[in-house]
Amino acid sequence: MGHRKLSSPRRGSSGLRPRKRSRELLPSPRSFPVLNLQNPVPLGFVGYKVGMTHVFMVDENKSSSTYGKEIYVPVTVLETPPLNVLAIRAYGLDSKGEHSVIAEAWGDLGSQLNYIQRRIKTLKLSNEKLAPALEKIKSSIESVSFLRLLISTQPYLIPSLGKKTPDIVEVQIGGGDLKSQLQYAEKILGKTLSVTDVFKEGQLVDIIGVTKGHGFQGVIKRYGVQELPRWHKHRKGSRKVGTKGPSLGTPSYVPQPGQTGYHRRTEYNKRIFKISNDVNSINPKGGFVRYGLVRNSYMIIEGSTIGAIKRPLYLRYPIRPYAAQLPSPRITYVDLNSKQG
Repeated sequence: MGHRKLSSPRRGSSGLRPRKRSRELLPSPRSFPVLNLQNPVPLGFVGYKVGMTHVFMVDENKSSSTYGKEIYVPVTVLETPPLNVLAIRAYGLDSKGEHSVIAEAWGDLGSQLNYIQRRIKTLKLSNEKLAPALEKIKSSIESVSFLRLLISTQPYLIPSLGKKTPDIVEVQIGGGDLKSQLQYAEKILGKTLSVTDVFKEGQLVDIIGVTKGHGFQGVIKRYGVQELPRWHKHRKGSRKVGTKGPSLGTPSYVPQPGQTGYHRRTEYNKRIFKISNDVNSINPKGGFVRYGLVRNSYMIIEGSTIGAIKRPLYLRYPIRPYAAQLPSPRITYVDLNSKQG
């Protein structure tokens, strides 16, 4: 046996494998929570990351030594302009036992829909008219598993993005029964959906997005392995693992160079501190660094979030919340000083 430690911690989490590059900039959730609500509500929204600042709020944790006092909390600002509701999609089980689209009904957005179709050439619109499509969903409501809304963002409302192509994702409808959900979807079809129609202050949300990319990196930066000592017999490099195992092939758990960052990740139970349309109460002097000024409704999230500035993030109802509903925090001060350094 060589002079190696008999045990050492693993490098890198197995739960995050494979560490590959995300296929899309705005990933869709793989699952949605089941809510016991009387009224139907969309279970998701899309916002754009603005940047970070800090606030002072009254500590409401009774077990904390600072209970009832003002505390400093870092926060992230997300700009959340309204979304266009394009279509209703009804999902049911097919012959293979998988969920597939039974029928879809497209709303009438006029020039807005033509704009989206010009920007996204691969978008396939249903040729079926609205009334027959809705009648088809109503007639097969017993075989429907869940209903989803096809929504699109309006990035041209944020001049600082420098982006005109909308992001299109699905949002599932929760609460109530399928008939009430279909009535709610029919009511908002072809209209805009605001963030206040989905979330409330104090609520917990899951944030799904893509992390900041760092390209192809070695094992030192990618996994944090210890650099080998540089002495006279180490002529084959030091920024690598000592051994990759037997000669039959490298096991998957051995740190290897590869893609670092730009991974799909989910952050659970991020608390909403504030939702507002008053942009003067959030814009710092000179605007946010590498973003500019917030011009639409915005949301303040506790702590940091994944992704680079200007990146779209999917906000979903929490799938494993630690509290049913938290009260709206008492914010006493929002820092509006310049962030330009």
